[in-house]
Amino acid sequence: MEPNSQALDDVFCPYYTHAVELVGKRWSGAILRAVLLGKRRFNEIAAAIPGLSDRMLSERLKELEAEGVLERLASDGPAGRFSYCLTPKGEALHAVIMAVTAWAEHWVIPAEGEGQRSA
Repeated sequence: MEPNSQALDDVFCPYYTHAVELVGKRWSGAILRAVLLGKRRFNEIAAAIPGLSDRMLSERLKELEAEGVLERLASDGPAGRFSYCLTPKGEALHAVIMAVTAWAEHWVIPAEGEGQRSA
């Protein structure tokens, strides 16, 4: 759906709000970043994100799939194994996720006891 120029001129833009809530929902941005950086299987994504439970990862993957951002693919090998890849809609978020990463690495101060992490 193409946003109309009226919506872009308003302070409140429902398209912007939906996009920020999609990427900003707890764990969603981290999951997208992990997939963008090459993590494809459930266990790889889970291992890349400390503190994310399997239940929450499963829920967020389903939400991102329903939004058309991720696609779940049956993997070669044992039945019931899947991998996740970005759809063209998800690939279009690459610059956004990397821009937020760069901003965070420059401006966000780690909590005490946390080291800085590289991209």
